[in-house]
Amino acid sequence: MGLMGRFTTIVKAKASKLLDRAEDPRETLDYSYEKQLEMLQKVRRGVADVATSKKRLELQAAKLEQSVEKLDGQARQALQQGREDLARTALERKKSVQLQLQSIDEQRAQLQTEQDKLVIAEQRLTAKVEAFRTRKETIKAQYTAAEAQTKIGEAVTGVSEEMADVGLAIERAENKTETLRARAGAIDELIESGALTDLTDGRDSIDRELEQLSVASGVDAELERLKAEIGPGPQSSNQIGSGEERS
Repeated sequence: MGLMGRFTTIVKAKASKLLDRAEDPRETLDYSYEKQLEMLQKVRRGVADVATSKKRLELQAAKLEQSVEKLDGQARQALQQGREDLARTALERKKSVQLQLQSIDEQRAQLQTEQDKLVIAEQRLTAKVEAFRTRKETIKAQYTAAEAQTKIGEAVTGVSEEMADVGLAIERAENKTETLRARAGAIDELIESGALTDLTDGRDSIDRELEQLSVASGVDAELERLKAEIGPGPQSSNQIGSGEERS
């Protein structure tokens, strides 16, 4: 398989996966049910059309039967009046109308057969559609329950994609925090050890050490001054006890 073939396969696989994730079985079932209803409606319209055509033939046959009776009466009347020629003409027309009636009866019988077949097909299809509707609603209810159960389980266990993303974000934040803490601690240790100097401070390590000594000396001098001003503090209980014994 060439590079383009592999690329096409990958694209098809990705597209199939996306379609599978985007497809909602409930929508697919509803769509299939709608298509079956459309088919059922077409069959019912076919039954109605055949019934309408058969009714038209019946009306036409009724008119022709009336015409047959009329022509028969005319033939009798012509013979009574001694007009055999007119009687023959009336009978010829009657025969022609009877042939038309025979053809209409044959067509009506064919339409009746087709109507019976369509009615049986419509009944069977109606039963199948109704069975599919019941099964569809059952599957939809089961899918909805399973979906809700899955979402609840994912929320509780944190295995859903959304919760996984949140977990990764928390983990990254914790890792960055620990890294910054370690970096800050290392910098403090380096500064205290003198291995790393504060770039904002123009003094060197000797200057800073001398400054610390100066500060300590100044604190000691200030402490001695305060002691001289205040005088000796209260003696401890041990010292008081020793004075009483000497007296």
